[in-house]
Amino acid sequence: MKKLFIAAISLASALSAMAWSQKGHDTVAYIAECHLTKAAADSVAYILDGMSPVYWANWLDNASHTPDYAYTKTWHYKNVDEGVPYDNAPLNPKGDVVTGIREQIVILSDPKSTKDQKTLAMKILVHLVGDLHQPMHMGHLSDLGGNNTKVKFFDRDTNLHAVWDGSIMNSGHAWSYTEWQNQIDRLSPQQNEAEASGNIDDWARQTYEIAGQVYDYFPQGSRISYNQIARWTPVIERQLLRGGLRLARILNTIYDPYRKGNIEDF
Repeated sequence: MKKLFIAAISLASALSAMAWSQKGHDTVAYIAECHLTKAAADSVAYILDGMSPVYWANWLDNASHTPDYAYTKTWHYKNVDEGVPYDNAPLNPKGDVVTGIREQIVILSDPKSTKDQKTLAMKILVHLVGDLHQPMHMGHLSDLGGNNTKVKFFDRDTNLHAVWDGSIMNSGHAWSYTEWQNQIDRLSPQQNEAEASGNIDDWARQTYEIAGQVYDYFPQGSRISYNQIARWTPVIERQLLRGGLRLARILNTIYDPYRKGNIEDF
């Protein structure tokens, strides 16, 4: 029984470690890059040795399955079961996406952190902020964030988590990540500021609420086709945009001394 329990926990970690498609993470990173101030962009470029945040946007999905970074496996998600208020959800002692993001912010903002520490933290942060906005990464522990909710995507057997990772997004628009940014990143400066406001718990709670709507709409055995793609693609668009704008706000707050706010705001 103990071996089965350990195996189940390991499976939950592995299944829950994927979020958005590669294109989704690239889109979040690119939107953020487009909203960095000059000071923040220069700092990010220095930390990443001239590479774009997009280059590293998907790195953690692979790295979490290697021995050196296995400690990050649980950082991709925060499971909150149905009927449990977000603020009452038990904390995972191994960490979750909310605590993972906050840890990277501390490292990146600490003048005593080494360049190597900041490079790793940046690569992790870029990915986790994307994860935070995928509704199934705030899904229920009871079904492993939608992995055990079986559905059909057209006539293909799949699960709710996989559908939200990429199936709906990639069926909604056949765009490159630059085209995604160009098409959805069109709010006014005032609207951008409103979407990026709040702290990490506010953002996680918002995603958790969307996850509840997803579960209600897609019960076990649902068949997802054109109508469902059309219904939910705008939600995905907004979540990707929010992720990019919020990542940019984090980085601008850390690296631009002329920006309002401080890291305690997160």
